Amino acid sequence: MSKTLLKQVLGKFVTDGQLLVGFADGEIAEFGRSVAGYPDVTIRFADRRVPRDMVLDPRLGVGEAYMDGRLIVEEGDILDLVTLFRANTRWEDGRRIAAPATLRRLRETVEFAVSQINNATLSKRNVAAHYDIGNALYELMLDAEHMQYSCAYWPRDDMTLAQAQEAKLAHIAAKLSIEPGNEILDIGCGWGGMAIYLARHFDCRVTGITLSEEQAALARERVAEAGLADRITIELTDYRDIPGQARQFDRIVSVGMFEHVGRSQFDTFFRTCAEILRPKGVMLLHSIVRFGPPGSTDAFTRKYIFPGGYIPALSETLAASEKYRLIASDVEVLRVHYAKTLREWYRRCMAHREEIEALFDARFFRMWTFYLAGAATVFEYGGMGNFQIQYVRDRHAVPLTRDYMGEAESSLLPVES
Repeated sequence: MSKTLLKQVLGKFVTDGQLLVGFADGEIAEFGRSVAGYPDVTIRFADRRVPRDMVLDPRLGVGEAYMDGRLIVEEGDILDLVTLFRANTRWEDGRRIAAPATLRRLRETVEFAVSQINNATLSKRNVAAHYDIGNALYELMLDAEHMQYSCAYWPRDDMTLAQAQEAKLAHIAAKLSIEPGNEILDIGCGWGGMAIYLARHFDCRVTGITLSEEQAALARERVAEAGLADRITIELTDYRDIPGQARQFDRIVSVGMFEHVGRSQFDTFFRTCAEILRPKGVMLLHSIVRFGPPGSTDAFTRKYIFPGGYIPALSETLAASEKYRLIASDVEVLRVHYAKTLREWYRRCMAHREEIEALFDARFFRMWTFYLAGAATVFEYGGMGNFQIQYVRDRHAVPLTRDYMGEAESSLLPVES
């Protein structure tokens, strides 16, 4: 029955690009047709349970079967397979990959609600699950110059990953409208790349906070190597603890951290930011965004990648921030920049397969590359992008037109030869 249902689903959704499926009983089924611009992929199921798992929950079923070596990609790779599915179910066209079965969907709804509690204790545990697996993996995957684990900015297609990440840093710095002597808080500072960039280019002091012990340790090393230890402080601190320390900042920047806040903590996050941002202060929030209305985190991502994480809709983000008199003075939506970034991370992981499998194992490598493949394609064909929201507490905190952003950004970028 599961095999029949799966064939019906694949026959409905895979039309452009060809998919050949070898079932465990020896049958080979063909779906779609070769079309320029779409991958042709051949897969094989190692056992009869794979169709059942895929029908019960397509994302989790495919992900776990691939991780466990029960779904084998024989022509193409996992990025090609996920691209084939996503390209045939574009968000703009109103098509979507089949939802989990009813009982599985109800269970996942409950599990998602529980995961969103995300208090201080759970936040640290959830961050550790993703970031404290060791810095070596991220050093193999990310740009060496800035170690940015967030969406790069690609004003030109011919840029390297490092150039695109530096362009992102300049893009954000320009929106912060930094003034001499500013004190800046970097919420979710990662390995210190943003803090180092700001301290190098501006007369400012930066405090970076993270919940990851691995990140904090390496960030401090990188700050010291950059000769900026007198201007940058890296702290193992929860953002919720800052108001109790009676500290305020002229600028707040947070890149790629809001996705870890959890829906139930949105109000807490923005109340905290409003309390610690000085009256003439400026804040820049960079996050993944879902294009549609509020939703939930899929089971694979919640279970294996970002426990407690949640991708916000723009509507619920603004609804939460407006309660605390934070003025959204500028909003920009980046649509496909993260897809280009993720494909570069995927390429680097594939190039370092042996090293990553030596650090972990083959199952981890398959899990990680499935995550990157799914993430890249959801920005290309699914309902996700990135937003950058500039907030101010005073309507006169920044110039009246956006011209200052472009001027500042141009002054920060290298002159093209």
